[in-house]
Amino acid sequence: MLRRMAYVTAEARQELLDTVARATDEIGGALAALTEAYEQVDDRTGDRLEEELFKPVQRAYASARRTHESFAQRVELPTRTFTPPASHAPRAPQKAVEDAIEAVQEADEILIELQDSLAPVEVGDPELRAGLQDVRKLLIEADQRSVGFLRVLGR
Repeated sequence: MLRRMAYVTAEARQELLDTVARATDEIGGALAALTEAYEQVDDRTGDRLEEELFKPVQRAYASARRTHESFAQRVELPTRTFTPPASHAPRAPQKAVEDAIEAVQEADEILIELQDSLAPVEVGDPELRAGLQDVRKLLIEADQRSVGFLRVLGR
């Protein structure tokens, strides 16, 4: 019985880790799209894009990667190397920002579902829960700021 519980716990931890990785990949996709948009806009718009969207998404990505890696190390599971996705076919800056925000929202939904599942509580790892909360805070910040940014993009 104890052996079965250990297996379930290891399986649950791996599933949790995989879910955090999925969210991290989404955030990486958002960064790639924001980088693409940045390269196409004027300097003033680029500065705004960097300050309002890129920085919070970049911090969320770094926090998600750290959360993933540190949890994996604490539970003695393999860590993963995250690489930014390849760029898409060229798209207009507005579309790239919209795609980035869609990825931010998808990452947040993944983390909401994870937190609602209570899996982070069940594994008893307060550092994991804090890391996930930090990532979500940054994603929400970027999502909220995107509304104003998109309203004036291209004017």
